[in-house]
This record gives sequence, C-alpha cells and structure tokens, in this order.
Amino acid sequence: MKIKTKILMLCILCTSLIGCDMLTKDLAKQHLMYSRPTSYLYDTFRLEYAENTGAALSLGDGLSQPYSFILLSLLPLLFMIGMIVYMMSRIKQLDTLKLICLAMVFAGGIGNLIDRIFHDRHVVDFMNIGIGSLRSGIFNVADVCISLGVVGLIIAYNKPEPKPETAIS
Repeated sequence: MKIKTKILMLCILCTSLIGCDMLTKDLAKQHLMYSRPTSYLYDTFRLEYAENTGAALSLGDGLSQPYSFILLSLLPLLFMIGMIVYMMSRIKQLDTLKLICLAMVFAGGIGNLIDRIFHDRHVVDFMNIGIGSLRSGIFNVADVCISLGVVGLIIAYNKPEPKPETAIS
C-alpha cells in the first residue's frame, strides 16, 4: 500500500473513531444521565451513565487537580504525540493490521483526552458488561478502541513473519 493511502486511511479511521466516541458520549449525556440503568440480554449488557475523573476503574480518582492533570492528561497527551511520531516515522514498514490497531489506540486515547481537557477531568462512561455480580467497570467507545487496539497489536507483533521464498537453482 502506498504511503499516501496509509496516511489517508489513518486519518479517516482516527477521525471516524473519535467522532463515534464523541457522538456516543453526547448521546449518553442526553439519554442516560438522569435515567436508571437499562439492561439487555438478561443483564449481560447495561447502559448506565457515569463520569470518571480517574483512569480505568476510577484509579486515581482522588488525586488533587494538579497531579490528576499531569498523570491523566499531560502524560497521555505526550504518549499520543509519541504514538503519532512513531506511526509517521514507520509508516512504510507498518502493515495494515498494525496501522489499524495503532490508529484504534491513538483514537481512543485522544477521545478520552478530549473529555478530560474540555470537561474538567471528567470522562463520560456508559457501558457495562458481565454476568450476575461479575461485572466489568463502566467504559466507553474510546476504551473499547484502546482495548481492541492493544489486543490486535499483541497479535500483530507476535505472529510469525512469513519466510522468504528461496530460489531453486
């Protein structure tokens, strides 16, 4: 795939995923903020509104504002900048799967950073899965992108490289 095509794909994918994350967070604010949780598939999937000022599972929720800003906004922003520099510097070598997975992690990180920076450290979460009392934390589309992207990267970077064919003389 040509470099321009890869960059275009990266831009379209990131913009689409960030847009989807922002749209679903806005919908959650409109329809779930003052509602009781709604469950589907025998309570396997729940929609319920939550605002998180911490990281995953509210880790760091009690940090004072300066530390919270540094750990949950500034450091992730620097990481996202590093990711985009990495992707652009290695765009020739990255296959489609790696590029898609990196774009998912990047878009998810940016989606949550947008919330943190523009909504006073609050990230909107609204999905929960589980069976009975065994439940996940409440999460959002950005979290799904990050998780799927990381799993995809683990798979992509651990799959065996194809062996070059040797010429028979």
